[in-house]
Amino acid sequence: MMKLYLLSSTVGFWVLSLLAPLGHSQDLQGPKGERGFPGMPGAPGAPGRPGYPGLPGMDGQPGMVGPPGAPGARGVSVNEDSDLEALKERIAKLELAANYEFVRKAGNKYFVSYKERDSFTTAVQFCRQRGLGLALPQSEEENTVLTQFFGLAYKTAWINVNNKKASGNFQTDMKNQPLTFTKWEEGQPDGSIQDTGCTMLSDAGVWHVTEECFLNAYIICEF
Repeated sequence: MMKLYLLSSTVGFWVLSLLAPLGHSQDLQGPKGERGFPGMPGAPGAPGRPGYPGLPGMDGQPGMVGPPGAPGARGVSVNEDSDLEALKERIAKLELAANYEFVRKAGNKYFVSYKERDSFTTAVQFCRQRGLGLALPQSEEENTVLTQFFGLAYKTAWINVNNKKASGNFQTDMKNQPLTFTKWEEGQPDGSIQDTGCTMLSDAGVWHVTEECFLNAYIICEF
């Protein structure tokens, strides 16, 4: 009887032992542990693909007005420009006049000569070929200046009065423009001349017409 009890007790113990973990494992779960320390940083990943461009942003507000700029260069006025052109023209005239042996200035006009003497036709051509005109006094001052040219031996010079009587009765220049100043010798211009007559200036400062246009007289040009 005692053996059977012991056997029953033993079997019951093992049964209880086998059954106990099933129920006890749910009831005996331990408390949640504390959070562990962070792990080491991982290696950097590969760069991602570039993103698409974003849309343009909205216009910003106008900025503040900037400080005044430095003064600009001084402009050239119309008068200054005209003065410059006048100066250039004057320099050009001086350079041209420097090429001649005889130079006189009266107002804005220059009279120049190589002190050569020849016929009236040659005198006109000589000046024209140099872009000049044969001298023609247009005031008492200019007339007097031309008489300063004469030396001791020769005292006449051709002047630019039209040599064709029919073109104005010796009252026009070689371009048929009316003369604005004359200083004819008494009895001049010679009314007896019917066709061609050439005008000379004498050392007395008076003009006279001669049919002898082949005579040698000083060639004086003007510009």
